[in-house]
Order: sequence, then structure tokens, then C-alpha cells
Amino acid sequence: MRSFFCTYLIALLTLLSSGQEPKKVDAEQIAILDDKRINESSGLACGLRDPSIFWTHNDSGGEPCVFALDRQGRALAKIRIREAANFDWEDMASGPDAEGKPTLFVGDIGDNYKVRPSVQIYQISEPALPADPAKEAESEKPHIWHLTYPDHPHNAESLLVHPKTGRIFIVTKTDDGRCAIYACPQKLVADKAMVLEKIADLDFPPTPRTGKRPKDASQTTAASFSRDGSHLVIATYSRLHEWEIAAEEPLSVALKRPARILVPPLIPQMEAVCYDADGNYLWFTSERLPAPLWRMKVTR
Repeated sequence: MRSFFCTYLIALLTLLSSGQEPKKVDAEQIAILDDKRINESSGLACGLRDPSIFWTHNDSGGEPCVFALDRQGRALAKIRIREAANFDWEDMASGPDAEGKPTLFVGDIGDNYKVRPSVQIYQISEPALPADPAKEAESEKPHIWHLTYPDHPHNAESLLVHPKTGRIFIVTKTDDGRCAIYACPQKLVADKAMVLEKIADLDFPPTPRTGKRPKDASQTTAASFSRDGSHLVIATYSRLHEWEIAAEEPLSVALKRPARILVPPLIPQMEAVCYDADGNYLWFTSERLPAPLWRMKVTR
């Protein structure tokens, strides 16, 4: 009991000293994902080719495939990524490639035991939807980016791609919430392990919430930029943290400011989040079945 009280008090003092006030926001469950092949939705990205489409994938051990969904949670496509393996796929993002074309990025970045010498990101052009949603299609040959941390292996479940520059970022995950954000080199090089650059430390203190453990507020599970790059959200199992980013402002500077803390409805295991095309809504799913698709209005 004393340990729980101390954890609660420390978290409360941290929030009060930083000026962060958790804010409950309106949300609605739009649908239950109808395709049972999506049994561990662990990433979510809003399409660039078609903003009415979402893309998702399963967690570790699943097939190396991405799925297209409509706004009612109906599966529109299953796309197998060529030459890919799902060791521990944890998040995905949409963004521009080097030529500005609509692209999907899938982060094979999970490392629960912190032993992987490198992690991988698969990059494919955002696929066109096949005529038959029930028939599996295959992606083009992907770019496979191999990445290593500058210090030691880290676990991570959050992938970001900046919508203007296309730069890739990874947010690490820890039990105590003391984690960091790392950036890929601006110029990506194939067939060699590129060293990530640490750009900011982050801290997500344990925070009690009815129905969740305090440490659920500390474990980062997903992240997304808004389409215009003006906002960034990082999810934990129990909360969402949003930062505003000024035009031309380095991400490392923006992250020094306190985040807005948004309290979503309780869902079993939130591990996927993204902004709508207009940036006014956040959409998220759960890794456990039945997998709900939620939409949450963001008021600023």
C-alpha cells in the first residue's frame, strides 16, 4: 500500500509541477474490425493516396502483411510485403518518399529482450486497392532500412515519419517511462546498418487510473504526426500525449514543452493511433479481440 501511495504521489507532483492537466475528451466507437485475420492490430496509418483508408498490421509472429480498412472497420485489402518477415512489427506510418510519393513505412522495431543488433523498417509505395478485397495481393519490392542504436539495443513500439521532410523517428519503450526519441539519417542508405541519432529524452511517469495499472501510463505504444506536421501524439496504454510543433521548429525543441494529456476511453490494449487527414480527430484500435475502431475529437 505504501509503495502504491508513493507512486501516486510522485506522479501527481510531477503533473502539477509541469502544468500538465489530464483532459478527458469525447470519443466514439465507430466499429469492430470485421476481418478476423486482423487479430493484433499494432499499428495504424491514414492513407495518403486515399485519406478515407486506414492501414494496419498485426504484431510479432503475424504474416508480413498490411491491411486496408474503411471508416466502418471493413477490410478492403490484404497486401503481403515481398521479402519481409514479421519478427516484431510494432507500428506503421504513412508519409512521403524521397520523391514525395505516398508511401507506407512498417516498423519491425520491437525488442522485448533488448538483444537485436539492428531493427528494420520496410518502405513500400502505398498500394492501390485490388478489385477483390478477399484476394491477397503482393506489394512491390520494398526498401528495407536497417538501423542500430548509438548506445545499446532498445525496445520500441512507436514509429513516426515527418509528413514534410519524410524523416523517420523511433520512440523507445520502457517500464518506467524514461525513454527517448531517435532519428534516422536524413539520407537513407540501403544494405548497411545506419546509426540512429538520439534527439530528445522523454518521460512518461506512472499514473493511476481506474481500470489501468500506474505503469500503463509509462509504456509508449504508438505515435503519429498530423498531416501538416503541426502536432505529434504519443500513446501509452492509458493516455495520449500531444505536442504542438511550430513551423520550422526542430522536434527536439518542441518536445521540451509539456504535452497536452488526453484521456481516451478505456480499451483493453491500445497499440495503434493516427490522426485523421484534417488533424482534428485521432483514431485508435486495440491489439486484443474484438478489435474496436475508435474516433476521438481533438479540441485545442
